[in-house]
Amino acid sequence: MPVKIRLQRHGKKGKPFYWVVAADSRSKRDGKFLAKLGTYNPNTNPATIDLDVDSAVQWLHNGAQPTDTARAILSYKGALLKHHLDGGVRKGALTQEQADAKLTTWLEEKTGKVDAKKGNLSDAKADARAKALEAEKKVNDDRIAAAKQAEADLIAANAPAAEEATEETADENTEETQA
Repeated sequence: MPVKIRLQRHGKKGKPFYWVVAADSRSKRDGKFLAKLGTYNPNTNPATIDLDVDSAVQWLHNGAQPTDTARAILSYKGALLKHHLDGGVRKGALTQEQADAKLTTWLEEKTGKVDAKKGNLSDAKADARAKALEAEKKVNDDRIAAAKQAEADLIAANAPAAEEATEETADENTEETQA
């Protein structure tokens, strides 16, 4: 029976969520599967991948062929490297300790890269928030200054009319007192 390691789609429309499964290649995409190996959520940044590496490597040892996307996921999590190193151990090119050391070194480097990317994303998000807040403060300050200027213009426009009115009343008062 030809076995494939592939993705099985779940989730709602527009928000995919995948299971990484080992399934008979003749079964439907979302149909019957032999084993669930993990999950893949592309909606987060970076994508969230939860994979049982040991069972994935076991399926690879048994001859399961990953699809292109599943191969990328297995490579990202180190399952293909572990499969490759286990082949070297079986042939006698490496000892198990050397293979484990190479795998842990690679996993540490990969974790460092992922953490750096997460840090850069959070820094970029914080910078964008700070810039948006600064722009909003500037717009609010401009709006307040425009309101004060309009109020000052209104007072200035009403001031000459008020002076003329007081002069007219003063003229009327002097005329009444003279009469």
